[in-house]
Amino acid sequence: MAIKVRDYEVRLTRTKEERKQVRQLRYEVFCLEEGAGATEEQKNLGEEYDAYDTYADYMAVFHNKKIVGTYRIIDREAAEKMGGFYTETEFNLSKIKRVNGNIAEMSRACVNAEYRENGLVMRLLWAGLCEYVVKRKVSILFGVPSFVGTNPAKSAQAISYLYYNSLSPSRLRATVLKENLDPSIDPRMTQMNILPRVFVDEEEAKKEMTPLIKGYLRLGATFGRGVFIDKAFGTYDVFVLVQTKDIDRTYQKHFTGSENSFDDLGIKEGPLHIFGKIIMSPITGTAKALRALAELIIREDVNDVEYIDKEPEKSDDGEE
Repeated sequence: MAIKVRDYEVRLTRTKEERKQVRQLRYEVFCLEEGAGATEEQKNLGEEYDAYDTYADYMAVFHNKKIVGTYRIIDREAAEKMGGFYTETEFNLSKIKRVNGNIAEMSRACVNAEYRENGLVMRLLWAGLCEYVVKRKVSILFGVPSFVGTNPAKSAQAISYLYYNSLSPSRLRATVLKENLDPSIDPRMTQMNILPRVFVDEEEAKKEMTPLIKGYLRLGATFGRGVFIDKAFGTYDVFVLVQTKDIDRTYQKHFTGSENSFDDLGIKEGPLHIFGKIIMSPITGTAKALRALAELIIREDVNDVEYIDKEPEKSDDGEE
């Protein structure tokens, strides 16, 4: 499925050339703009990548055949092929991986600098991501949104706010892997309660948050415990988790026409926390979900939306 708005289109990449364009965009944003480390090979190719790209899906926004925004998505099947998720290099995911059904990691989100004032690109990425959730029956989305820099104290209000107000439930809470920090990083810098609760101001905290983190909060996201300082990449990362069933009921109603349509995608608790089988409710048909989703996310451009049902071709494994 692809979604088009005039000369913009969002869908999964289909060819090696398109996947290359994604990695080139990531190099421009993460390495050239934000100063992330790059190998000589990456510099020569002008591409940002790692071992986790081999089996990942790339959600991409195209404008006049040029990729201007992207998300990397790794679901459970892809992670099993690669021996784990990228996020597991920074956070302990053992509780989340025990959940039955499909889970998916979101990472490497970026938008071309020339298109950042155009809110349509990010809205289309969200629309594509939601279509992916419906089609792949994903019950949990997670990832590590980043702040640029290596000193979490610069975002003390934002990080402390997440700690006091939005921690994931203990049964699903990811925790930072202090043992994976660069040896030069003091492990005490991973603590989220940088400020006492009384000093945390919600308005100031929201100002410090990236647009992506604020977007996750609007979706009802919760956050893991701890901050990971990625010295090589030049960021400090927090862990975000979105349970499909907990997406704000207003969003759900727009997505599917019902405020309870995603409930069967959630985790069903029983004795000893045995998780029930995750089953997609019949009401969450892809076409119905997308048309309702467009009304909310794409908003003023809804009258220009087109839906293309062509199934993307599988990329060759091991191309990276």
